[in-house]
Amino acid sequence: MINKISPSLLDAVSGIGDGASVMVTGFGDSGLPRELLHALIEHGATGLTIISNNAGTGTTGLAALLAAGRVRKMICTYPKSSGADVFRDLYKNRKIALELVPQGTLIERMRAAGAGLGPFYTPTGYGTPLAEGKQQCVYNGRGYVLEEPLHADFALVKAYHGDRWGNLTYRLAARGFGPVMCTAARTTIAQVDDILPLGFMPPETVVTPGIFVSKIVRKDGKQ
Repeated sequence: MINKISPSLLDAVSGIGDGASVMVTGFGDSGLPRELLHALIEHGATGLTIISNNAGTGTTGLAALLAAGRVRKMICTYPKSSGADVFRDLYKNRKIALELVPQGTLIERMRAAGAGLGPFYTPTGYGTPLAEGKQQCVYNGRGYVLEEPLHADFALVKAYHGDRWGNLTYRLAARGFGPVMCTAARTTIAQVDDILPLGFMPPETVVTPGIFVSKIVRKDGKQ
């Protein structure tokens, strides 16, 4: 019997080791798997590479993981969004590395990884410092930059509903990066508001099929 439900938040993240690359959903605080991130702090993994749209805000969630000194490198689009004081201080003091990626390029790199594709060309960033060290070319009079697919060891995802097979639905803007991150990571861990009995989610409402999800846990850690 397939049952991907973890007994606790801490158990769900227990396989994340030192030096792992971890995708984290969220557009600002919308769609941020805050409870999984706090469990990851408790778990103790360090030297992490975090791939996310933002670099944390305030003092909880991703910002708390950064403040705990667990992150070696951020790969993101908006590292200096409002309230990103923790990241600013770490970067200013050279305690964290940063790879800045335009938002559309970031999600396309993940999509390419999930689809099993190779590198792709994009006009975004051509002729700018973001393209330094990358292959560039001109095609039909327009400049392009060659970008690599972006994989990760793990993805921490916030979803709305799930079932024991790992099928997921999302709520409004919290859908964000979730579906594509699930495909690009080797192991996807999803926190959900509720775990529904198998068959309660109409097939047409399932956004991420369970084949892309390894573990699922309620955000309150209850079964």
